[in-house]
Amino acid sequence: MGVLSSSISLTRYRIAGEVTDELQGSILQRLMSHKFLEIDQNSDEKSSGWVCFDDLLDTWWKTAPPQKGTYLAFALRLDTRRIQPAVMKKHYRLALDEALKEQKARGHKFITRDHKKQIRDRVRQTLLSKTLPVPAVFDVAWNLDGHVVYLGTAAPKIRELFEDLFLKSFELHLEQQTPYFLARRLVQTIDRSRLDQLEAAVLA
Repeated sequence: MGVLSSSISLTRYRIAGEVTDELQGSILQRLMSHKFLEIDQNSDEKSSGWVCFDDLLDTWWKTAPPQKGTYLAFALRLDTRRIQPAVMKKHYRLALDEALKEQKARGHKFITRDHKKQIRDRVRQTLLSKTLPVPAVFDVAWNLDGHVVYLGTAAPKIRELFEDLFLKSFELHLEQQTPYFLARRLVQTIDRSRLDQLEAAVLA
């Protein structure tokens, strides 16, 4: 769900580092240097990168710039090809049976482990090339005044992908604002030792 939806899961980050004027001036260039690359015409399993907030197909920000007042808005796009296990099992079995026939015709009684692996890899690549990638888009809103970044998902794997790509793109580390880190920012230094001694409680 996008940040303009009526309900959304959000992960909030705080930037651990200095956002210089030079960096702010190069935001668009940095986004395009790590833009999303289509995989419709090849058999790659995954592709990820930045796209325009207003159009998931726009990787040149012709639709709208990322600047939205005191915010920067862009999106992380992830395209993934998935092969259903039953489909893979079926086609691997067919290819294995065909290879076994060929081996018997040559006087061999079995297929080696390495040969089976080659068959499996070949079948997988063939199926991937016939499978359309499924796109997913996760909105990003960056508050330049407060140095806070919002990601439109709470999924751990997407968070990890986003954090890595953000670091590569902007050379800035992100600190996830969990309740613990939020509390550390609000309490006095003398109270932080007490905070570290707290234990989680199950309320349900």
